[in-house]
Amino acid sequence: MTTTTTTTSNITIPRHVSPARRITSGILTRYALVLLWIIMLLILVALVPGDVSAFNAMRTVFSQITPVIFLALGVVITMSVGEFDLSFAGIFSISAVAVPSLAVLHGWPVGLAVVGALVIALILGAINAALIVGLGINSVVVTLGTWSVAGGLAFLLSRETTVSGLDRGLAAISTGRFLGLPHLFWYGLLLVAIVAYIMGATPIGRHMAFVGSNRAVAALAGIAVSRVRIGAYLASALLAGLAGIVISVGNGGFNPASAGAYLLPTFAAVFLGTVAVVPGRFNPIGMFIAAYFLITGVFGLQLLGLTGWVTEVFYGAALIVAVTVSHVLQRRVKG
Repeated sequence: MTTTTTTTSNITIPRHVSPARRITSGILTRYALVLLWIIMLLILVALVPGDVSAFNAMRTVFSQITPVIFLALGVVITMSVGEFDLSFAGIFSISAVAVPSLAVLHGWPVGLAVVGALVIALILGAINAALIVGLGINSVVVTLGTWSVAGGLAFLLSRETTVSGLDRGLAAISTGRFLGLPHLFWYGLLLVAIVAYIMGATPIGRHMAFVGSNRAVAALAGIAVSRVRIGAYLASALLAGLAGIVISVGNGGFNPASAGAYLLPTFAAVFLGTVAVVPGRFNPIGMFIAAYFLITGVFGLQLLGLTGWVTEVFYGAALIVAVTVSHVLQRRVKG
């Protein structure tokens, strides 16, 4: 006796299960993280001290980690085509340093300094692509090296100090508010929507998924595999460069030593995002939900008086759990 099954968006459910139960199971599989996030927000509201309004607490949550959104989008793009990129932290650092360094220390117009920062980011992305796609060198080795080189050059460019002195009027570009939230939040939300549309509703997105699933089959299907892989590294570098620019402009400067702090949150958000919306796949919307799920947890721990080491433990544990769950889901999808 055989049991037939029905598959909906990578989730396989036996046919003998009632339609209502199938729908419920699919929703829970896709949006369990969202439900957990809502529960966490409610707990956070309950923990807020009496002199702090729940609205302000939630606004604080949504006003944080926008750089992680930019950086994680780049990682989502590279991971979705089967690549791995560690260099985003270094590219982010040197781009953030380049704007104030070129403008303040070397007298460049701010607009030209911004262009210079983007050019530096794209050059580093092109180096990654040339060595990994062109020469076939291991992506972990190359991007780890690029991260180190970019981070070192950031210290050189900044003369090993925190470079500041940008016009404070420019900060409104990043820190100005709309509907009570900083512009940075809306930039991140817009980028997530754009990347989600490209990956989910365009030929480029279908090619990315094909390449990520099986490069050999994608090549036989006529897809320009090398171009897709190169484009992923350039897009990741561009997003890291944009993140650096908006942060340095918003803060009036940047300390290159702080870039490494974004590594764990970024990877935790990317892998945890594979359990939401499109289970088993790297996807922008799932990453966005996961990023704010994580910061909600960190903020809640801080309200309980747990700071410092607990943040590293929380992000590290979240990364381990996320990678484990992602691995299991991807095996189910491939099966």
